[in-house]
Amino acid sequence: MSTPARKRLMSDFKRLRKDPVAGINGVPNDNNIMLWNAVIFGPDDSPWDGGTFKLTMQFTEEYPNKPPTVRFVSRMFHPNIYADGSICLDILQNQWSPIYDVAAVLTSIQSLLCDPNPNSPANSEAAHLFSGSKREYNRKVREIVEQSWTAD
Repeated sequence: MSTPARKRLMSDFKRLRKDPVAGINGVPNDNNIMLWNAVIFGPDDSPWDGGTFKLTMQFTEEYPNKPPTVRFVSRMFHPNIYADGSICLDILQNQWSPIYDVAAVLTSIQSLLCDPNPNSPANSEAAHLFSGSKREYNRKVREIVEQSWTAD
């Protein structure tokens, strides 16, 4: 069954394969194009450098008019990421636009790693440390990066 959402996801996938974006990767599940597995690499020269973070992206038949549900599978410590891995990011909520594709979503999440919004915290401890004790925040981030190397 080829719906507009599925056609758009095939197009997003072809574009990602043809023009890969440094630091991100996403592929549809073998038997379900509406469910993707993605990886974001921690940006260079940041506390996240060297990290490999896994995510899932769940799309509905309303994509691209509605955003996907994106969650980190990897354990995270970040002001805008909830304990369950869900992400507090405006383009995944009220600032969504159909012009965003899979690459744009993943790139935005990668940018969020280094540029959190501590005023809208999903993780109050991370937001508090980010604002008050950058050294301790960065130490905790490095722990998460090291865990990302050995996690499934």
